[in-house]
Amino acid sequence: MSESIPVSRAVDHGTAKLMPDVDRERAWLLTVDGAPQSYVDLDEPTHLEFEYARRLGHVLDVAGEPGAPLDAVHLGGGAMTLPRYLAVTRPGSRQEVVEADAGLAALVAEHLPLPAGAGVTVHTVDARAWLEAAPDRCADVLVADVFGGSQVPAHLTTVGYVDEVARVLRPGGVYLANLADAAPFAFLRSQLATVAARFAECVLIAEPAVLRGRRFGNAVLAVSDRALDVPALTRAVAADPFPARVEAGAVLDAFVGDAPVVHDGTAVPSPLPPSGAFAVG
Repeated sequence: MSESIPVSRAVDHGTAKLMPDVDRERAWLLTVDGAPQSYVDLDEPTHLEFEYARRLGHVLDVAGEPGAPLDAVHLGGGAMTLPRYLAVTRPGSRQEVVEADAGLAALVAEHLPLPAGAGVTVHTVDARAWLEAAPDRCADVLVADVFGGSQVPAHLTTVGYVDEVARVLRPGGVYLANLADAAPFAFLRSQLATVAARFAECVLIAEPAVLRGRRFGNAVLAVSDRALDVPALTRAVAADPFPARVEAGAVLDAFVGDAPVVHDGTAVPSPLPPSGAFAVG
């Protein structure tokens, strides 16, 4: 964007706003119906403002050899924060971005265009529909950051969906998901149980206050059919301005407990956040 002027536009699923950050010359916050969706610094795409985005970035950093390109799929595009990050930190990566809101994708393309040669292809279709049509073993990493309003859609929470994720990932590939919940964590625990039905390795990253049930918040899930570098992730998230905890193994198994695996016939969206939890004026 040539000028730092806020933009507001009706998109397919609400009203999107692009608001400039007064502290960073070409940085923008994207909201939809008042809920923050993305933050992008066009001059410094490795700057990840949101805590959950930094945690996703830490997992991407250890998902393969440092700096080596990856074939990545992003379910949920927003302002393309993580595709921009990956294009810089792992140049030469091939990335597919699936954004169901065509109006939102057009707004971002118009005002926050990706740099030439970024290696990113955008698809404006439903995330699960795209996934079900994708080839086998075509991705090294798959990132799910999909919210319909402020909720993860029900059809992206089931074991049938996770089966498609497992099919699309290559051996050793990593699936990441941004989820949100609060105590007693019925949704989060069921999601952990559901991915554990198909993947051997599971890691949860969240702020201690969220895990202790003090507030509603984001949790990042990372799973694979191979061991993840938990010590490296632990060091990275502990060094953040807002440190997080990494849970895995027996501690995570105890957290999940007897939570049920989610099936298509019984799935529900993630819980609505409390009023004002993520709202921006």
